[in-house]
Amino acid sequence: MAKNTFNAQEKYELIVDFEERQTSVSNFCSQYNISKETIKKWTYLFQTYGMDGLQNSNGWKRYSKEVKTAAVLDYLSGNHSMTEIVRKYEISGKSVLEKWIKNYNDHRELKATQRMSNSMIKGRSTTLEERLEIVMHCLQHEKNYHEAAELFKVSYQQVYQWVKKYVKEGEDGLQDKRGRGKSEPELTPEEKFQREMKRLERENERLRAENEFLKKLEELERRRLKKHL
Repeated sequence: MAKNTFNAQEKYELIVDFEERQTSVSNFCSQYNISKETIKKWTYLFQTYGMDGLQNSNGWKRYSKEVKTAAVLDYLSGNHSMTEIVRKYEISGKSVLEKWIKNYNDHRELKATQRMSNSMIKGRSTTLEERLEIVMHCLQHEKNYHEAAELFKVSYQQVYQWVKKYVKEGEDGLQDKRGRGKSEPELTPEEKFQREMKRLERENERLRAENEFLKKLEELERRRLKKHL
């Protein structure tokens, strides 16, 4: 990610990686081509204003439903490239347009962009079952952390951390580490079996969600190429 500009999500991911780094501050900053002052500034903005604080200086980029629909239909007409559409409608990036196209092809409503509310920044307490449900939803929807946060009334940072831990450690990564629940040695053979079965079920569900997402992307790309032939 060595570049000069970062979007809000990339800044947040760098903040998390910085806090969990296993190297020196100077090596970390050199790796990502940022200064120590920059990462400190982002951390302060995030802690003070949440994800809104990590947006570019011109603020949260908003798009009306009409603009989203017009951009998608204009692209699907086959008369313009994705780059041309991004420039024409002043969209922040190709990934944003790609998400609108996918939602449109999936027959999902294109809604006007909304600013993340303060309640989403604060987060709330959750059970293990809720965290698993939120993670599964997020994985099934292209890792759309903002959408999951709004839908389940939790914070963006909570969703991001849960997904990251789940991908790395599976269901165990979502366990509350503050003393509740039995550790592995304390479990009976039956409890160990049940826990392993649940873990495998969740892993299979995650893999199915990722495979389905890849299939949809391939289908979208085939449609796009067909229109340009």
